Amino acid sequence: MKRVLSVSIMAMMTLAVMGQKKLPYKDPSLSVEERVSDLLSRMTLEEKIGQMRCTLAWNYYEIDGNKVVPSESFKKDIAEGNIGMLWATYRADPWTQKSLSNGLNPELAAKAGNALQRYVMEHTRLGIPLFLAEEAPHGHMAIGTTVFPTGLGLAATWSTEAAEAMGRVVGKEVRLQGGHISYGPVLDLSRDPRWSRVEESMGEDPVLTGEMGAALVRGLGGGDLSKPYSTLATLKHFIAYGTTEGGQNGNQSIVGQRDLLQNFFPPFKKVIDAGALSIMTSYNSLDGIPSSASRDLYTDLLRRQWGFKGFVVSDLYSIDGIWETHHVAKSRQEAGIMALQAGVDEDLGGKAFGELADAVRKGLVSESEIDVACGRILTKKFEMGLFDHPYVDVKAAKEVGSKAHEAIALDAARKLVTLLKNQNHILPLRKDIRVAVIGPNADNVYNMLGDYTSPQPDGKVKTILTGIRSKLPEANVTYVKGCAVRDTAHCDIAAAVEAARQADVVIVAVGGSSARDFKTSYKATGAAEADICSVSDMDCGEGYDRATLSLLGRQQELLETLHRTGKPMVVVYIEGRPMDKSWAAAHADALLTAYYPGQEGGQAIADVLFGDVNPAGRLPISVPAHIGQLPVYYNKRAPLPHNYVEMTAKPLYAFGYGLSYTTFGYANLQIKKAGKNLFKVSLDVTNTGDRDGEEVVQLYLHDQVASVVQPVMQLKHFARVAIAKGETRKIEFTITEEDLRIINRDMQSVVEPGDFEVMVGAASDDIRLRGMLTAE
Repeated sequence: MKRVLSVSIMAMMTLAVMGQKKLPYKDPSLSVEERVSDLLSRMTLEEKIGQMRCTLAWNYYEIDGNKVVPSESFKKDIAEGNIGMLWATYRADPWTQKSLSNGLNPELAAKAGNALQRYVMEHTRLGIPLFLAEEAPHGHMAIGTTVFPTGLGLAATWSTEAAEAMGRVVGKEVRLQGGHISYGPVLDLSRDPRWSRVEESMGEDPVLTGEMGAALVRGLGGGDLSKPYSTLATLKHFIAYGTTEGGQNGNQSIVGQRDLLQNFFPPFKKVIDAGALSIMTSYNSLDGIPSSASRDLYTDLLRRQWGFKGFVVSDLYSIDGIWETHHVAKSRQEAGIMALQAGVDEDLGGKAFGELADAVRKGLVSESEIDVACGRILTKKFEMGLFDHPYVDVKAAKEVGSKAHEAIALDAARKLVTLLKNQNHILPLRKDIRVAVIGPNADNVYNMLGDYTSPQPDGKVKTILTGIRSKLPEANVTYVKGCAVRDTAHCDIAAAVEAARQADVVIVAVGGSSARDFKTSYKATGAAEADICSVSDMDCGEGYDRATLSLLGRQQELLETLHRTGKPMVVVYIEGRPMDKSWAAAHADALLTAYYPGQEGGQAIADVLFGDVNPAGRLPISVPAHIGQLPVYYNKRAPLPHNYVEMTAKPLYAFGYGLSYTTFGYANLQIKKAGKNLFKVSLDVTNTGDRDGEEVVQLYLHDQVASVVQPVMQLKHFARVAIAKGETRKIEFTITEEDLRIINRDMQSVVEPGDFEVMVGAASDDIRLRGMLTAE
């Protein structure tokens, strides 16, 4: 008995000494590799797996006056699951049931983050800090943050400067509140506008998507996690998720290997090279393999071929979907094993990986495989400095949603407004006229914002009506809603007609909405469930796939009735996808789209309508003339589509299209060889109108003869440039070997000798200058 007691005392003394001595993984003077190795050697199997599980966290805190404390459910999950990553801690929306009244403002969010970190640092065996992952596709999805345009709108700016500026704001607002990982940008190529998540994407083109995504990630810190406002950018969704059959969210994608290599992979590779450190899997399957179970994607391509040094996270419950949806696993545990062995490191939702410890004990998977995945997560925690500085300064959170950030959102919104028609130069409008502002999207706050948006306080979001009222005397503006986006029961078209008759010009705001409300039903993944009985405005946003692209409710009736008044009519579309605009294109005097422009969108639209801003937005996605044309993306392989019996095969508005209040002339194209497969291209662009403006100069290539069929044209470079009236600007591009590469018959990326046509213009269907170059 004395011997046992003596040994116990000695053990306690040893532990005490160890507690006083700094363990290697806590020593910042050691390398990240050394610290990760030491920590892994001390962790139990359950602790390692806990780092690989990301749980839903909006119920992990309780607000007590001005204090925030960990909830009992949080403490339970930490104790039982050793959880190392939290998702959507600060999220507020109808799905989470968090609102302005019971959610976290920026100061409380910072306090919540600190409270959760402090709990795990002080109440767990090894004190491993948490990673907080937050949705941030167009601003941090939290109360009080800055709401930017959605991805489609941002891409319409064709401005990498605007994207990078947005990234800087988003990164700062996430980090100031204690977050670390930002979900976004979304790099899915959207070839079917019926898909519910087109709004999140950057359109149909790989080059535009890659350039805009790379700029956004540079703004988020470019992968340098030592910067105070850098986030771990998570690219969504790998791969071909935006090109599913029938536009159905999560359906199978039928895309060939060459198409993947030529179009779908390059945007991700470019943005990874810009500093993205996390990749999210997708819900779809490709050639019978669920994305979240594809070793070809995450091990062979990402890591072995591309040298990716970050980690892979599943989409929410997509690992469970290997079993429940795709039916290629017999159980959730088998699905978890398949995902892990494919190269997925983190389980968003946490259920499938929660069964991995049992799988290891049964010999179904090795602990060394767990070590690899866990080590990737821990590496990024060390690189971000969380072990040494886990807390944030609560007072600094006051910078979230600042006036400076608001100005950056306004700049982006102004840049995206795309003018599609301006008959008889009706725009810009004079500031002494009487206007009738009509339509379901004229004065609806949430319809301006898109999906993945938190609740907004009164007065923060500028609607179109708000913007117009800032331009005209109050007596000169009359507003009538007229109808809703979808609801047909509560309309007042007669009042709208009466208002139009009293006005000089009618401004009608129609389109769609991704605004969630507390009546909408949601799946476990957070996707909305379309309900034919529902009369909410929501016709877009995750889960709201469309069978048609026409206006819903009585919107078309509203447009046609107003048109019959004979008053000049300006139609503005607020939309999450390119909707059918054929009637408006034929009958409206002016037509614009503003996508989902964000919190400053209404002001930006008014600035364009009244000439304070000259529009220069350009379409990042083709607008079909009819749903029967789908798919209608511009860079199809040869031959050119031929016309249908009933109509042309051409889109209503082509990729890259957009008008200005001024005009531009193109001249003097020069192509000079600067080295092997290196060419300098220059041209002169002159503002030939009577207003200062911006032009988006677009350079396309076409490989004249190749070993495999090539696109009829492919964007390679673009530049948004400001040109004063009467001024001529010399625009220069460099065509590199990378621009000339194709995927040959052997699936190799090569430059084949031969001639390429160089096309420069204002849109994919508005080529102004042509030339040739010869590749070696």
